[in-house]
Amino acid sequence: MPWWSWLVIWGALVLALLGMLALFAVRLFRKLMAAAAEVTALAEKAQVLSERADELREAPFRSAVFEDAGKLRAEREQAVADRAVARQARRDARVRRGKLLVNADPTQFSHLTRRN
Repeated sequence: MPWWSWLVIWGALVLALLGMLALFAVRLFRKLMAAAAEVTALAEKAQVLSERADELREAPFRSAVFEDAGKLRAEREQAVADRAVARQARRDARVRRGKLLVNADPTQFSHLTRRN
């Protein structure tokens, strides 16, 4: 094999290596640009969340031990009464649905029992 063939082989190998490195550099650059765009979007979302943090913050815990007993009793009685009203409304709705099922007009469904 002549000496110049080794130069051609090594030249081709070096060019292939440079081509691969260029391809990898372009792909890495595109990924970095996409990551930068995502970081920008994340920063905007974090800013919106930090602005709304005061709205989302819960009220500090206050023990009922330090409240007025009469006020707590009135709140408890009101809560029990509200639950009783809601329970009665659900019960009335169930009774209405049951009456509709029991008192259905049988002639309304006569087409289902008719034989052809």
